[in-house]
Amino acid sequence: MKVAIIGAGNMGGAIAKGLAQGTIIKNSDIIVADPDIKKLEQLQSHAPEISIVTQNQEAVNWADVIILAVKPWLVSEVLGQLRIDPERQLLISIAAGVSLEQLAQITSSKMTIFRLVPNTAISEMASMTLISSFNASEEQERQIVDIFNEMGLAMLIPESQIAATTALTSCGIAYVLKYIYAATEAGVEMGVYPVVQEDATGAGDSYDAAFICGLIQGKSLKEAAEMGAAELILNNDTHPAIEIDKVTTPGGITIKGLNELDHAGFTSAIIKAMKASR
Repeated sequence: MKVAIIGAGNMGGAIAKGLAQGTIIKNSDIIVADPDIKKLEQLQSHAPEISIVTQNQEAVNWADVIILAVKPWLVSEVLGQLRIDPERQLLISIAAGVSLEQLAQITSSKMTIFRLVPNTAISEMASMTLISSFNASEEQERQIVDIFNEMGLAMLIPESQIAATTALTSCGIAYVLKYIYAATEAGVEMGVYPVVQEDATGAGDSYDAAFICGLIQGKSLKEAAEMGAAELILNNDTHPAIEIDKVTTPGGITIKGLNELDHAGFTSAIIKAMKASR
């Protein structure tokens, strides 16, 4: 099975990295298309055997499965320009809020379509991925579930349940990261500083975040300094605030939930709680 990923942004890139680590799809059977060659080259540095192209149709022509990984407001424009054969290809969309019916209207009523709701932890093989289908056989559903099960846990659900379950899975990772961010800030206020590298860019803050993650997980001080807990933060040498930004779309459902946490004083409450329990 050959897979084309249209879009090398945060989610498209994360899916490509996850697929490349799996055993079901060979790296040589993965192609990623994006107009930004720098994004593509950066992605290929993680998985040298995958192919990269700047033309979407070139990737589509080569593939059996097309994963559309673009922002919701770009779906109509990007998908409308693609020539996809409903007889031999199937389409997977990860665009939040774009229904199976809308996707079929843009492509074909005969198209086999899957709507997926993963999260960025898919790059670490730790995503909870929700899947709904249109015109798919049981064999096709099983095949797609198996592929995404390898990158965490996948669940086939009715599309009518997508909105509610998204709040628990895709958006949920942002809420957990928000807690880690708040806990990190609390640790800094209380003078918890592991050994960090001097870095004028401020990237050294990621070591603090990983350290706090380790403490949250119950590790010893030595273990926390060495490994931490949050795979996204540790494996990508990043910071909770950066990962939160990756999973939020302007005007999207995740940012609305995060704003509610801020309005309720979530970060301040976590910091106060940790300082009070010293």
